[in-house]
Amino acid sequence: MKILLTRGGGRLGTELRALLPGIVAPSSAEMDVTNAAQVLAVAERERPDVVVHAAAYTNVGGAERERDACWRVNVVGTRHVAAAADAVGAKLVHISTDYVFGGERGNYGEEDTPGPVVNYYALTKLVAEEAARAAKRFLILRTSFRPREFAYPVAFSDVFTSQDYVDIIAPEIALVVQHAREVGEPVLHIVTERKSVYELARRRKPDVQEGTRAQAGVTLPGDVSLNTDRWQVLRQELLSRS
Repeated sequence: MKILLTRGGGRLGTELRALLPGIVAPSSAEMDVTNAAQVLAVAERERPDVVVHAAAYTNVGGAERERDACWRVNVVGTRHVAAAADAVGAKLVHISTDYVFGGERGNYGEEDTPGPVVNYYALTKLVAEEAARAAKRFLILRTSFRPREFAYPVAFSDVFTSQDYVDIIAPEIALVVQHAREVGEPVLHIVTERKSVYELARRRKPDVQEGTRAQAGVTLPGDVSLNTDRWQVLRQELLSRS
């Protein structure tokens, strides 16, 4: 099976390249997702079986200031990648986010209605999911991850999440990517247990300071923890096959 990866130099892409030897990961200069012709040319050259779309504008605060750039990458880029996947008969695996939910209650399942979105980044990722659904064959992976080390001096104790560090999440993503053509589900939640961002930060940065989302400078959802029951069942099936 041949896998084509967008944004192979990104946080998740770097991990996936180490976990999936042989994955094709052109540079952003070679495959700029905002350039439809470029994306199609790479897809036609490589003829992948699966396209993993990990390229995204992920700076939540920056998205409020650079809305055009965020929209072009997250929405227009996903349209281009979905169209290119269809053109070569590949299945699209689209990397999405827990931020498609409003954060009022947490423990969101795959079938729960998304929204209402609380910031511009979340809006673009929700619209990007619909762009991904335009592909003939698709799998949307909602996930959330941090760099291997917590990067900030303050972490919020009133923001709840199922996110984890990228080296914990990436092997789970790699497992489903390896079996992507067999997965019949349209959406999967791949994260870990519910915790506050502060609790997560303390695992790798014990001296992190406790803060609240009022300090963020951008509106953040309160609880976007995801239910992973569907993934846990499928994960055992895939591991048994492997």
